[in-house]
Amino acid sequence: MSNVEKLRHPQFKNTAERPSGRKPDWIRVKAPNSPAYGETKRLMKDLNLNTVCEEAACPNIGECWAEKHATVMILGDTCTRACAFCNVITGKPGPVDLLEPENVGIMALKTELKHMVITSVDRDDLDDGGAQQFADCITKVHEMAPETTVEVLTPDFRHKDGALEIVIAAKPDVFNHNLETVPRLYQSIRPGSRYFHSLRLLQQAKELDPEVFTKSGIMVGLGETKEEVIQVMDDQRSADVDFLTIGQYLQPTLRHATIDRYVTPEEFSEYEKIAYSKGFLKVSSSPFTRSSYHADADFLALREARLKNLAPGK
Repeated sequence: MSNVEKLRHPQFKNTAERPSGRKPDWIRVKAPNSPAYGETKRLMKDLNLNTVCEEAACPNIGECWAEKHATVMILGDTCTRACAFCNVITGKPGPVDLLEPENVGIMALKTELKHMVITSVDRDDLDDGGAQQFADCITKVHEMAPETTVEVLTPDFRHKDGALEIVIAAKPDVFNHNLETVPRLYQSIRPGSRYFHSLRLLQQAKELDPEVFTKSGIMVGLGETKEEVIQVMDDQRSADVDFLTIGQYLQPTLRHATIDRYVTPEEFSEYEKIAYSKGFLKVSSSPFTRSSYHADADFLALREARLKNLAPGK
């Protein structure tokens, strides 16, 4: 049974034993224990909201939640796909929570977030892939917390005609969709998706609204080559992507894809320099970089760069 088949099987959810073994010094993080972390956790529970921080076992959860930064994961906690890198549960999702947009707006209001990230599981079972729920959440945040800018990290909406248009019409400030890995590894790592479909989705978002910032990210350490990573950069620039994130893949459980290697901080720095040379407005490249990590500060840098028409980091 392959990794992907195991992840699809009902007995293999996200509870398998975690990989052991010594990690490099630059991979270690402190366990979350701050009072603000506890407050954020309680707020998420009170509002019946899921976070990708918890569901995907993000290593930055302690730091982000201590600063009351959390990425809301809408449309439930169960995904219809089984990507070999992802710790979110795969199975049959429940019904869409009609109160969720209101609760997302309340969260933005109560936490006084300057920048909010909204993502979701894949919902291939829905006619629009969950696009209307994204739009409703964006609208509620705009209504209830007008000072909060909104970033969406969406699925690929594959075979969901018109879904992207629904999301973009709601006017997110940042449209994010991750390519995740290089094309050669899609069949084993992201079998339910297609690389060039995802690339085209990013390009279409910019075509629909030239003012929206577009963003995408990949993981390294899955067996890709440097040349392949650079080609992904070129592909993203051809799609007019503004912001690139590159982070280390960390194996969530023994059932998931194994780590090929730990990429060194020096290599991440080199990727950052190369990406800036290709014209990205903002690049985040480090072992702990994730799509939503420091998204608030990065958005401010993006907006400032656009206002000044000057790319930072050069």
